[in-house]
Amino acid sequence: MLGLSQEKLGEAVGLTFQQIQKYERGANRIGASRLFEFSRILDVPVSFFFDDMAERAKPSEVAGLPAFSDQPQAPLEPDPLTRRETLELVRAYYRISDPHVRKRLFELAKSLGTADTAE
Repeated sequence: MLGLSQEKLGEAVGLTFQQIQKYERGANRIGASRLFEFSRILDVPVSFFFDDMAERAKPSEVAGLPAFSDQPQAPLEPDPLTRRETLELVRAYYRISDPHVRKRLFELAKSLGTADTAE
């Protein structure tokens, strides 16, 4: 999506592209510090890597271990600014070279966003 090759990503973190391929295929596990490093290099939040994770997956189901909380927790409202869709939209917006077109698109998006509340 960013046009960054496995080789360049590997160079940025001090790994070979083969090691990056193993991470991508799931052959090797990725530690939290490495995941954080990838998020910084790719300029995305860590949650970006979990966007496609099944909604029904719970921590206890994922790890095969009992859950740590005794009582069910209220679901957290995800921050829309950390979603992949938001990131893609912002990047596409800034690829528009004409500032007048960009401003018109911005005004259109604002008006569409407030249209539901006006009705």
